[in-house]
Amino acid sequence: MKNSLQRLQYRLGRQGLFVRDGLALTWQAFGSLPAISKLPVRHAFYKQLYFSGIQSIGYVGAIGFLSGLILVIQVHNLVGHNELLTLHVLIWIIVRELGPLLAAIVIISRSSSAIASELAAMQVNGEIDYLRRMAVSPVSYMAMPRILGMTLASLALAFYFQVVSIGTGMAVTAWMLDIALMNEVANFFDTISFLEIATALLKSICFGVIVSVVSCYYGLAVKRALTEIPKAASRAVIRSLLAVFACDGVITMLFF
Repeated sequence: MKNSLQRLQYRLGRQGLFVRDGLALTWQAFGSLPAISKLPVRHAFYKQLYFSGIQSIGYVGAIGFLSGLILVIQVHNLVGHNELLTLHVLIWIIVRELGPLLAAIVIISRSSSAIASELAAMQVNGEIDYLRRMAVSPVSYMAMPRILGMTLASLALAFYFQVVSIGTGMAVTAWMLDIALMNEVANFFDTISFLEIATALLKSICFGVIVSVVSCYYGLAVKRALTEIPKAASRAVIRSLLAVFACDGVITMLFF
């Protein structure tokens, strides 16, 4: 019993240390934003934005199309041909939840392990120490452009997913009910509220920051063993998923 309690206290202590260090890394990263004016940092930012954002457009578009199609078909199967209810369901599911959440999951699956592995390899090879010896901050040079790039990518991909998914849903609804698509679009903008748009934006930004900070943290937290690199990648993915779902639940409870 005593050993179990000690293990629990140790784990809670580790979680507290992770939260504290993660917040510190976030603060340092956004505090070093002026470094984006330097060419190497800006190049790393563009590279991260291209990898996490532009190269993920195809996946997000396909998922958005299928999500909108499946959702509308299921709603019509459950409640019949109800245009207003279908629009409400699209807003409740796509705008509030699935848009930011699925965009974050795509980013986690593509970028989280990649960032953690890259930074972990640099740490193991001593490249991070070389940066410190040259008076170059690893946070401003390595972490900040990745955090900024993934945050902007999360925001853009969530918006793109919502446009594709809702557009598909409205097109399918207009075809099934034989109504004008422009009327469906007008009804959508009359139905959606500013709170739902603001919440979707907040979730997208928070998810991007969380995923990027967790990935950078576990990449920079390794020591000198090569076997720590896959462990860092795995921990980054799992912890990013847990943190994103926890953040999603907190924001949903606060606003809705």
